[in-house]
Amino acid sequence: MSPVSDPAASAPRLFVDADACPVKNEVYKVARRYGLRVFVVANSFLLVPKEDRIERIVVDAGPDVADDWIVDQCQNGDIIITADIPLAGRCLEKAALVIGPTGRSFTPDTIGMALAQRGLAEHLRSTGEITRGPPPFQASDRSRFLSALDEAVNKSRRNRTIG
Repeated sequence: MSPVSDPAASAPRLFVDADACPVKNEVYKVARRYGLRVFVVANSFLLVPKEDRIERIVVDAGPDVADDWIVDQCQNGDIIITADIPLAGRCLEKAALVIGPTGRSFTPDTIGMALAQRGLAEHLRSTGEITRGPPPFQASDRSRFLSALDEAVNKSRRNRTIG
């Protein structure tokens, strides 16, 4: 079977930056529907469903160890789920698709502004300025995420069968 007609060749893998990810169950649901492989990456033990396509990856503790593992493993067309903006930028450099838990898609066109806003907020906090954190996670965020993930899977599959 040629790679173009081989369904596995057009299937992206899903990487979840899992330590504080509120949409892991939604990722599993979409992965089951499409028959996708999922890597749940954290620096501590997390429960994951006992399924062949879902793999728990526990990395050493330390800054960016989970991020480094994800960046080392991801490839063009894979889908990364993270709220970590620097990680999103690193994965975009490898032509992965990146979605935040609220359904926000990071793209090469938007990552620069996201990094700048993050840097500004970090600077303000370092000078003692009190800044707001992210708003509480809502049911509408979960719905937007499911829609964005479904769209990303279909986009990746189209791009992989064409390219």
